Amino acid sequence: MVRTSAERTVSHHPHPRTALLAVALLGAVTACGSGTPATPKAEEKPSKKAGVTKSGSPHDFTLVATGDLLVHASVIRQAQADAGGDGYDFQRMIKAAAPVVAQADLAICHMETVYGAAQGPFTGYPTFKTPPQLASAVKSLGYDSCSTASNHTLDAGPEGVVRTLKAMDKAGLKHAGSARSAAESSRPTMLQAGGAKVAQLAYAYGTNGIPVPKGKPWLVNLIDPARIIKDARAARRAGADVVVVSMHWGTEWQQAPDKLQLSLAKKLTASQDGDRRDIDLIIGTHAHVPQAYEKVNGTWVVYGMGDQIAGVMPDKRGQMGSAARFTFTPPAAPGKAWRVKKAEYIPHAVDNDPISLVNLPRALEKNPGNPGYTSSLSTIQEAVLSRGAKKDGLTMGR
Repeated sequence: MVRTSAERTVSHHPHPRTALLAVALLGAVTACGSGTPATPKAEEKPSKKAGVTKSGSPHDFTLVATGDLLVHASVIRQAQADAGGDGYDFQRMIKAAAPVVAQADLAICHMETVYGAAQGPFTGYPTFKTPPQLASAVKSLGYDSCSTASNHTLDAGPEGVVRTLKAMDKAGLKHAGSARSAAESSRPTMLQAGGAKVAQLAYAYGTNGIPVPKGKPWLVNLIDPARIIKDARAARRAGADVVVVSMHWGTEWQQAPDKLQLSLAKKLTASQDGDRRDIDLIIGTHAHVPQAYEKVNGTWVVYGMGDQIAGVMPDKRGQMGSAARFTFTPPAAPGKAWRVKKAEYIPHAVDNDPISLVNLPRALEKNPGNPGYTSSLSTIQEAVLSRGAKKDGLTMGR
């Protein structure tokens, strides 16, 4: 990729493990052992859905997932300006997500970058160190958990992983995809809503050539289909009614899911333990452009939600994305599968000067003639619906 003065993320970098990883991804039979997970205490998030008053019996719940929080240098500068030069405040930049997130029973973000030390230094591309105030801003919007497995998880070494997870813990934000110990890695992240226990698992395709420290594989979960299936089954044993897998995958700047995404989606959604599927939903990040939603083997797969927040990049699609919203309904009989009864996407974009997240359907209601918003909406819709999701019932939310 030709470098420009615009910000962007690290592209794929070949490294010695590439060939081995590719073999594993395409159908590995060797799993990375994760041990037998302990059953964590799930925290109930009060339902925000109007009219939900049931107690003690399972009921519908909504799950919202959003794309990459990509904290470029310009995003850091904006957060500092929004804090009046004293600290960093990310809340104004992403507050447009609040209505969607606050109305969901569960909300999951993607923490693309790791945090720097409390006093900095903070950096953007190519090796990110984000102000830890991002965690409290995300939590304040109503997010419950974030995936932390990405190609930037090791940008600041093991210390960056520890700092990030510590700050998220302090903010009351759960996390999946990286860990500080083998024991922590073996426990699935558990959430609860609608009377269902929901497990979140998260994995990344690689680490931009930064080697995972010897003896510390738990620092970042790398994609291995056999390991993912093993972890999903362990989450079921730990009590999960719904298993959600966050995947950091795909080819940067490519709207169409690549061969590896398609292969993995088929393999993972086809996996069953007895008559019960292992995975109930796959949500993707990394490509930095909106990608398709598709039902594969009866299970929804979001190949890529695009970026939720990012600085200006060479491709304007880098500031476009969608929030995925799925309404799950309980089974008719105990022990059977919860199912998605409603699937929605909510298009969003990023304004600049000042950097601000924009909920496009809501913004266009107020300003229907805005050509930038209209163009962004069209681009996102083309990507999201490109693999026939409309015929499977996917609709646009707001």
